[in-house]
Parts: sequence; structure tokens; C-alpha cells
Amino acid sequence: MNLSKNHEPQQPMRRLFQYLKSYKKQLGFSMTYSIGNKILDLMPPLLVGWIVDTVSGSTPGWIIGLTGTKDPWSLALFISVMIVVIFGAESFFEWLYKRGFMRLAQDVQHDLRLDAYQRLQRREIAYFEKQRTGNLMAMLNGDVNQLERFLNTGFNDILQMAVLIIFAGITLWAASWEMALVGMAPIPILLIGSFYYQRAISPHYQNIRGAVGHLSNRLENNISGILVIKSFTAEDYEAKRVEEASAQYKKVNYGAIRLSAAFVPLIRMFIAVGLAVAMLMGAYWILNGYDKLTVGELTFFAMMIQRLLWPITRLGQIFDGYERASASARRVFGLMDSPNQIPDTPNPVQVVKANGHVQFNNVQFEYGNGLKILKGLNLNIPQGQTIGFAGTTGAGKTTLVKLLLRLYDVTGGSITVDGNDLRDFEKSNLRRQLALVSQDVYLFHGTVADNIAYGMENVTLKQIEQAAKQAQLHDFITSLPDAYQAMVGERGIKLSGGQRQRLSIARAILKDAPILILDEATSSVDTETERAIQENLNELTQGKTALIIAHRLSTIRQADQIAIIHEGKIAELGTHDELLDNQGIYADLWAVQTGDVRG
Repeated sequence: MNLSKNHEPQQPMRRLFQYLKSYKKQLGFSMTYSIGNKILDLMPPLLVGWIVDTVSGSTPGWIIGLTGTKDPWSLALFISVMIVVIFGAESFFEWLYKRGFMRLAQDVQHDLRLDAYQRLQRREIAYFEKQRTGNLMAMLNGDVNQLERFLNTGFNDILQMAVLIIFAGITLWAASWEMALVGMAPIPILLIGSFYYQRAISPHYQNIRGAVGHLSNRLENNISGILVIKSFTAEDYEAKRVEEASAQYKKVNYGAIRLSAAFVPLIRMFIAVGLAVAMLMGAYWILNGYDKLTVGELTFFAMMIQRLLWPITRLGQIFDGYERASASARRVFGLMDSPNQIPDTPNPVQVVKANGHVQFNNVQFEYGNGLKILKGLNLNIPQGQTIGFAGTTGAGKTTLVKLLLRLYDVTGGSITVDGNDLRDFEKSNLRRQLALVSQDVYLFHGTVADNIAYGMENVTLKQIEQAAKQAQLHDFITSLPDAYQAMVGERGIKLSGGQRQRLSIARAILKDAPILILDEATSSVDTETERAIQENLNELTQGKTALIIAHRLSTIRQADQIAIIHEGKIAELGTHDELLDNQGIYADLWAVQTGDVRG
């Protein structure tokens, strides 16, 4: 199974409107205001037609009946007042619908981004290992913003276009059904053309969103790796790669531009023909005395047919926005609707604080590429015991950590904590029982204190300082101008590798979980600091079950048990001295590192 693949919806815009169900009241009011605004916006052709008929002595009967007078001046004054009232109401409705759609767009983009982000956080770790950061950022920012723009303006454009066609069609038909047929004859052609235009341009916008993600990936990688770029004087090489990604983005945009630029000029000719024939027909009737149309109705028809047909030239732009939104909805809801491949069990085990008894039972695991990493590994770690793990690179030591954190599920066998299978835990509950110090330390932009207390609430400065002392970091922190309020910089860039490692150890100490995992925790510290941490190792692991993965065997020399992982199994298990006496893999590793098999 491809864990990195999103299940993209077949009808992404329908999925968007399903998401909008919780905003139906806000959406309904905004649509009502927009419809009212458009109807009032289409009144000027009617008003002008009525005025023309009034001054030419053909005042509509309903106006005479309403005003109770046939005086042309009084009737013209009445219609003028109507113009002011209608324009005032139209402006008021415009304010209401714009405010409504803008607020709706902001509410939806906020909630959608949070929902997508929370869904992303719940995805299995394999998803992140196979995705590009820039692509994920493009979904959470660019695609969500594209949907915001659609709700802000694009959806209202479609709504008002529909109101325009319906209202104008009814009023034109009421004036003269023959002229309405001729004048509106281009509409089916325009709609069919727009449909084919939409189908033709849709793949271009999907390619554009993909190109945006690729370009974002390239920029994100280069900015994050600027030190390596500079050290290898690869600025020109990376500039060329950014140029290639940007050129590809430009190329796919050109494909969409070729279609969108040709759409309006083509459909404009059909509109011109329909309008010209309809006007010629109306003029012929009036000039030859046919009692089918008044001068005011012809004036109304000329104005309304333009109000109807010319906006249809914007169908291309409207469909552009629709397809851009559709491509973005496909990506965003593809992320949100894809199931987590490592789900929680429906009835999880509830544990406040585990005892810490860990057992690996015939554990087998592979990453999905057919290469088995663990091949029936068995190991019992009693509560409160410290066990060290060693072995050659790629033996599966770090994989054990990922399985214990349930970042992956075993493909065979089981892992238990206090007799409970890890798959019977809620993942968040399980991970509260574990404190991890990884060889790849990640610090967030913020203060030293914030990073030590990361993810923990109601922690006092005294507790933070105590954890820092145990991690041999307190003296360094107090030497900083702002001490515990000093900023560490993005990803801890202001700290050395060893300082970041010790801060990570302090974070794990402060968490005070019953199971402590140190994955190459001293790999980046100097010899003196490593010795200080080793001297405090018993204190650090007091009352906890500790799993210590180390390349430097001196780090695990004092462990209760040392497990040597070889070819996916426990090849050797014992204390430091017992393993040296066995003259096996551990003894060979020790000899390579120290030159003295007895240490």
C-alpha cells in the first residue's frame, strides 16, 4: 500500500460544498443578498424603457394605476424617485453580500486550514517520509488561499451570472419572445463552448498546482540547506535548479494562458451577431408600424441584451477561477479524506502511568520495500531496567524506537507494555508513557525554557532548571545574557550540536515518563559532557525503564543488560563483562572502539 498517496475526491467542488454545510446560514444570507443586489442592478434598462415610453406618450398602465395620474412630468418624477430608491437598495445589498461572502471566506479558510493541519498531524510518519515539505506547505497555504478567493468572489460571480440569465431571460421574453429567441440564440453556443473550455483547461490547472508544489519544495530545500550550499560553493548550481523549477511553472501557466486568452475574443463574435440581428428586427417592426414593440421596449431590449450577453464573455474567467479552486479542493480534501494507515483501536486501553515492562515478541518488520529489517526479534525488558542496544549501522536499532512509539506497526509478532499490545493503546496515551531523546534534535523557534518545557503545561522555572542541571546544561544557559529566556533561533541554529542534544535530554527528563528512550543521545556531545551525562545516567534512569541506543559503547557500559542486534534479531544479550567474555560481536565492536577487549 502506498501510504504517501492521498485519496483525492472525484468531485472536489461537491466535497467543498459538503464542507460548507456547517456555514449554511451564513452562506444562505449572503446568497440572498447577492440575488437581491443583482436583480436591482438589472433594473436600469427597465427604468430607462419606462421613461422613454412615458415621454413618448406610451406610459405602462401599471405606473398610471399606481400613481393615479397621466401627467408625463409627474410620471417621470415618480420614475426618477424609483431610480434613487432602487440604486440605494442595490448599494445596501451589495454591502451586505460582500461583507457576508468576505467573512464567510475568512471563516472557511481559517477552519479549513486548521482542519487540514490537524488531519496532517494525525497522518502516519511514513506519509511525511514520502512527502515533500514544500508540497505540504503549498496545500496548507496556497491551495487553502485559492479556495478562500473562490468563496470571496468566484462563487458569487457564478451565482450572479445565473441570476442574470434567469432575470434577463424572463424580462426579455415578456417584452418580445421573438426578439428574445434571436438575441439569446448565442447563449447555448457560449455555454457549450464554456463546457469544452472547462474540460480543456482543467488539466492545465492541475499541472499548475503541481508545479507550485515542486517549486516550493525546491525553495524550501535550498533555504534549509543554505549552509551546505555555501560550503560547497553550489550557489550557481542551485540557482539553475530553481530556474528550471520556475521555468516549468511558467511553462504550465503559458498552456492555460493560451486557452484563456482565446476564449473571450471567440465568443464575443457570436454575441455581436445575436445583438445585431435582434436590434435589426426591433427597428424593422417599429419603422413599419407593427404593433409588437414600443420605442421604450426596444430601448430596454438593447440595454438588457447587452447586460445579458457581454457579462457572459467573463465565463472564461469564471471557469478559470472555478477550475483553480477545483484543483486546490482536490488536493486539500484529498489530504483530509485519506484514512490514517495506523488508526487507533475503537476501545483502547486506558493507562494513566505505565509501570514500564516492555516486551518484544517475535517482532517482524519491513518498510514496504520487501526488505525485512526485523526477523523475529524477542526481548523482555523488566520494569525499571536499563538496557543498551548496539549493532552495526542498519541493524534495526532505530526501527525499534519507531515501533515502540507506534510510528509504524509491526508486520508480524507484537510489542507489549505492561502486557498490553501497543495496538490496543490510543497513540497519544501510549506516547505520553515515553520520553524520547533522538539523535536528530529538533528545536522550535522560541526561548530555551519554552523548548525544555515543550508540550508540557503548568511547568515551573524551578522544574525546568532542575532538568537542565541533570542534563549538564544549566551552567551554559545561565551564561547567556537572557539565561532561560534566551532565543534559540529557528531549529536551534544559535546553539551548537552538543547544546541542542543536552537541551533535548533536559526536555525528556522534565517529561518524567516511565519509559525513557535515548537514541544516540550523546552522539553530538563532546567527551567531557558525555562523561558527565554517563555519571548521571543512573540518576536519569532512576525508577524508569530505559532503552539506550548507542554507537559509542561506553555510553551503555553500565546498563543492566546490553542487546546486540544483528540481522534483525537479538544476537547477544548480557552485561558488558559477560559480552566481552563471550568474544562475540560486542567484543569485536568494543575492541574497534577502545583497542582493549577488557576495557
